Amino acid sequence: MKTYYYVLASQHFLIEEEPLEEVLKERTRDYLEKQKEIDFWLVKQPAFLEAPEMREVKTKCPQPAAAIISTNSQFITWLKLRLEFVITGQFQAPSDTIPDPIASLTTV
Repeated sequence: MKTYYYVLASQHFLIEEEPLEEVLKERTRDYLEKQKEIDFWLVKQPAFLEAPEMREVKTKCPQPAAAIISTNSQFITWLKLRLEFVITGQFQAPSDTIPDPIASLTTV
């Protein structure tokens, strides 16, 4: 199992009110230049919120939710400071209750 860290907020806040696209593009560009593997994902309606252990977190976040999930805790801490009005936390996956850490409940 691996530890995943997240920043969670309503989709409206995270995607529309914040300049998140710019932040993620810059981070992606930096990773590509350094030939570093991408370790973060933007997930709309993250499935990990359906796990029983995440029930309390889900009730605190306006729905529909969106999350940036990463294996890099420092990146999530930086995002928390930058975005301010978000929920942060961590979980272990894959597990019985969270089989896919970056799964979404939305269908494209």
